[in-house]
Amino acid sequence: MELRIGEKIKALRLSSDLTQEELANRARLSKGFISQLENDQTSIQIDSLSDILEALGVGLSEFFSDSRETRVVFSPADRIAVDGTGAATFELLVPGSTNSLMDPIIVELKPGESLEKRAPHSGEQFGYVFQGTATLKIGRKSFDVPKNNCFYFTSDRAHQIANNGKRAVSLLWVTTPPQM
Repeated sequence: MELRIGEKIKALRLSSDLTQEELANRARLSKGFISQLENDQTSIQIDSLSDILEALGVGLSEFFSDSRETRVVFSPADRIAVDGTGAATFELLVPGSTNSLMDPIIVELKPGESLEKRAPHSGEQFGYVFQGTATLKIGRKSFDVPKNNCFYFTSDRAHQIANNGKRAVSLLWVTTPPQM
């Protein structure tokens, strides 16, 4: 059986709803290399493959495995940190969750930080605040969400999560469908 790595990576990228450029940025590679790889026009070193698979939330053993055993428990070591979100910490809790129906994320915002404003889209948002008071902006309205409180809304209006307070904010954020 011939293993077509490029074809498999392309399928994973498309199921994650990522462009070649987005995958390249996450894996710290060039868009041209991703294109060549997906078209089986180049070979790949194991460290580059590992970087791509990490960006896609897939382990090496899972990538090369024929079995489809579903993983249930995830440790802090499994989390995928995402940079450039506007948050001190933005971690995908479940590798590969961008291929699923929902995407659980841990967000930590320092005072004055905020996530990028999201345009309206189909789906829902849920959050639970562990620490501090998050400010949730939905359309023109603003809501303060203190510690031990949660929020839930449909994503049919522009929305943003911010920290307008003087203490750090820590929250669990679940989006459906995944937006990363």
